[in-house]
Amino acid sequence: MDKSKLPVEQRAALSLLVDDHRSVKKLFKAFQDAKDDAEKQSIAAETCQQLTVHAQIEEEIFYPALRGASDKIDDMLDEAKVEHAVAKDLIAKIEAGNSEMLEAHYTVLSEYVGHHVAEEENELFQAVIRAKVDLKEVAQQLEARKAELTGQPA
Repeated sequence: MDKSKLPVEQRAALSLLVDDHRSVKKLFKAFQDAKDDAEKQSIAAETCQQLTVHAQIEEEIFYPALRGASDKIDDMLDEAKVEHAVAKDLIAKIEAGNSEMLEAHYTVLSEYVGHHVAEEENELFQAVIRAKVDLKEVAQQLEARKAELTGQPA
């Protein structure tokens, strides 16, 4: 997704979410390239943390801000909620520390999140743009909540 082409009233919010998507995608690649189990464990832990924060800000702020914009968007939000639940289940399994299943759980998580991200960016975000949903305030809320959850300054 080319962030420079996003409408001004949606750019900050959607860019923040797209940046999160790119960050996790890099972690998925790093996991594949990792040479030893300790490195894989570390990358998996970082991935789980980032995905947990990302899902939380979407569920607390972004998705509620979109509710009611259109029936199509509401349907996509329902699907995204289910997809988040499945991802959270996989994250919990990875965080449980079963090293024998780490590779399998992480691989399925990466495939699943890849599918979710593609749908979100290619369908949901496009529908939001077409519906002209103003996300300026939402962007500020997303940034503040993400900073709070990660312990970073806003």
